[in-house]
Amino acid sequence: MSTTDEKQVGYVCSEEYIDLCCKMPRLEDRAKLVHHLIQAYKLNDKMRIIKPKPASAEEMCAFHSSDFINTLKACNDFDVDDEISSEMAEYGLGYDCPVFPGVFKYASYVVGATVMAAKLLTSQQCDIAINWFGGWHHAKRDMAAGFCYCNDVVLGILHLKSVFEKILYIDLDLHHGDGVEDAFIMTDKVFTLSFHKFAPGFFPGTGSVTAVGKGKGQNYTLNIPLKDGVTDQKYVDLFHEVFMNVMQAYQPNAIVCQLGADGLVGDPMRSFNLTLLGLGKCLSDIIGFKLPTLYLGGGGYNFTNTAKCWCYLTSIILRQKLDSQIPEHQFFDRYGPDFELFLSPSNRSDTNEASYVKEIREKALENISQIAKGYQIPRRRKR
Repeated sequence: MSTTDEKQVGYVCSEEYIDLCCKMPRLEDRAKLVHHLIQAYKLNDKMRIIKPKPASAEEMCAFHSSDFINTLKACNDFDVDDEISSEMAEYGLGYDCPVFPGVFKYASYVVGATVMAAKLLTSQQCDIAINWFGGWHHAKRDMAAGFCYCNDVVLGILHLKSVFEKILYIDLDLHHGDGVEDAFIMTDKVFTLSFHKFAPGFFPGTGSVTAVGKGKGQNYTLNIPLKDGVTDQKYVDLFHEVFMNVMQAYQPNAIVCQLGADGLVGDPMRSFNLTLLGLGKCLSDIIGFKLPTLYLGGGGYNFTNTAKCWCYLTSIILRQKLDSQIPEHQFFDRYGPDFELFLSPSNRSDTNEASYVKEIREKALENISQIAKGYQIPRRRKR
């Protein structure tokens, strides 16, 4: 099916959902900036808009422990003047996952939106589904972590597994997708591929190239750890070779892709030196296989750059060319002084030496070769 047919691309969104996402501390207004820029370029007219529904506690417990979900639910009426209890802290709530009024409602909507997007694929209503306000990949079964209250990614993949034999999860966030990797580390039915920053003291501290899965899942985890300053060309070349080899060896039936924008130039993380064009080329590789695909957001703390990024990636999915000048709309003034869509790389040095990239590449290809030796499953859907 053609992605140019608006019925085949589902965009999970509603005003209530956006408002809830903007209540999250440290991410205020980000969801509005993203959605309004997509509207300003009239990309929403090219997609099927699906209103999300909040996930129930029972649905969230398909991955998370009931004790954790009950604790999160009890935090919904939290007052900003209240103190964080020891029980909340035990479940990761407080420091990098601030408790705020309505936190459970917010988390349940994020999960509900990603599961709704997954259902669009399993029901064959859409070929591609998008939830730019999901992608919270750090949360564990019984713990919130790194701004991630619940792991909507894992819950979305679990729904996809009810129909699709093998799923490839791709994570392009600056931070390692540790929560998703942990959830599927023992299975060969979900292959996790993560490109991320790996450095002493950098959160979450996981994602070494030597982490390749366990048990039946050995060699079905692939980590590409990178250093500060990586540029578009180096990143895209490495992604292209690794991704193409994974696709040939694993032959998934569906793809889930987390497209965090915190590796972009200008992000407060000050780590990678990527632009929209680099991430766009990686996305084009994924689209080229024409598999049912779920696209999610993630990190991105320069809010205007994040909005530019996800808007531009939406245009690639829809095969629509965008004007380089930001259209006038409600948040137009936030894009000054140049009001340009595209980003230019900075002049910061790339610390990924050629020898280091060669070593990572060779280890990755060796890992992939282990799959190719012993795994041959036809590309088909369960019925």
